[in-house]
Amino acid sequence: MSKLEEHMEGMINVFHQYSVRTGDFDTLSRGELKMLLTKELANTIKNTRDKETVDKIFAGLDANRDDQVDFVEFTTLVATVLNTAHENIHKA
Repeated sequence: MSKLEEHMEGMINVFHQYSVRTGDFDTLSRGELKMLLTKELANTIKNTRDKETVDKIFAGLDANRDDQVDFVEFTTLVATVLNTAHENIHKA
């Protein structure tokens, strides 16, 4: 596999590492998303332990309003964080 393919597989694995904990194993509950944010993105997203921050991120991701974040909705978070990191690299 190429390096990019390895990283894509890694993102899928991280998603499922958290999504299988409760309820539907292909979606993140609010609690699962909070756990993912605090363990995987604590250095990238500020206030990941703050309920209001998590609620705001969750609401922004849950496009179909089913109170779950599926993988497609999760990729929105990944793309947003990746784009911000890219912009920050160019500012440095």
